[in-house]
Amino acid sequence: MSKFPDLARAALLGVMIAATPVDAGEFGLGRAATSDEIAAWNLDVSPDGRGLPAGAGSVLDGEELFADACAACHGDFAEGVGNWPKLAGGQGTLDQERPQKTVGSYWPYLSTVWDYINRSMPYGDAQTLTPDEVYALVAYILYSNDLVDEEFVLTRENLPGVEMPNRDGFIVDDRAQVEYPGLSQAPCMDDCKEPVAITKHVVVRALNP
Repeated sequence: MSKFPDLARAALLGVMIAATPVDAGEFGLGRAATSDEIAAWNLDVSPDGRGLPAGAGSVLDGEELFADACAACHGDFAEGVGNWPKLAGGQGTLDQERPQKTVGSYWPYLSTVWDYINRSMPYGDAQTLTPDEVYALVAYILYSNDLVDEEFVLTRENLPGVEMPNRDGFIVDDRAQVEYPGLSQAPCMDDCKEPVAITKHVVVRALNP
């Protein structure tokens, strides 16, 4: 008989023993996270600026950094390369058949741009940028969307005041008020809805799942 199951159980037991501190709580596993561990995960940034670190970055600095770290995928002017995402352009296309959802045309808050770059970019080398570099890259993306001039410097203080063009293009999630109360009622069992009929067909069939 193979000894691997016994080895697996022994390894699992060793992990459980190693993960069981004296004050583990009712389940006997794990421990309370330290403040340093919490800080390492607490990277989120809010639209009002909460969570932003101190720093600043100019459009000109961002242009140089973008060329080195981002242009291979996103193009020199954030116009996108091949199937890689376009970050600039697309204004006025959201009501068209094929909208272009870029930072300038779609994203409602600039804090989301900062947060995403800080967490996930550059591709394959995430979280290697300094706060100043992230500010500079976001400033250059704003410039590529004609939202600021080339002299603009983005900082922790002025980022929350930058209003994105599609800021009011989203609706509030009101499901808790509109839908959830109906879920607590007794379910309908007979004659619950009007007859269903097909009234239209998709024109662009490539959009079908």
